[in-house]
Amino acid sequence: MGKKRIITKEGEEGAQSKQAVSLVSKKRADVGILCVESTYNNTKIVLTDIKGNTLSWSSSGSLGFRGAKKGTPFAAAKVGETVGTKAQAMGLKEVSVIVKGVGSGRESGIRGFLSKGMNLTSIRDMTPVPHNGTKPKKPRRV
Repeated sequence: MGKKRIITKEGEEGAQSKQAVSLVSKKRADVGILCVESTYNNTKIVLTDIKGNTLSWSSSGSLGFRGAKKGTPFAAAKVGETVGTKAQAMGLKEVSVIVKGVGSGRESGIRGFLSKGMNLTSIRDMTPVPHNGTKPKKPRRV
């Protein structure tokens, strides 16, 4: 019961070959909106055009961070850099930022994105704030 050896012919491409990811994008945009959603557990960054159509996106979980490491500022910075390289390929020059959530990756995600050489026009905080909250639980009867 040893290991089985698989012999392949030269020039034959198997199903396990990886596809090359091109950095040249078909989409072109000069101005965009960067939506950063930062929770305690994860950071998601979505790049859209002015109309709101998604151009690219990434998150801490999609980059391979697991568990508590997804909510760290380091993971958020890596997410920002990933979306920034995609934006560079599209020819993006100016971006306005919308931030949602209270996680620790709010600022570092934006800094990671801007490290790729984009101009920042505005930052808006759209974190949802409850006005009254939910109704408290009834007291327990024993």
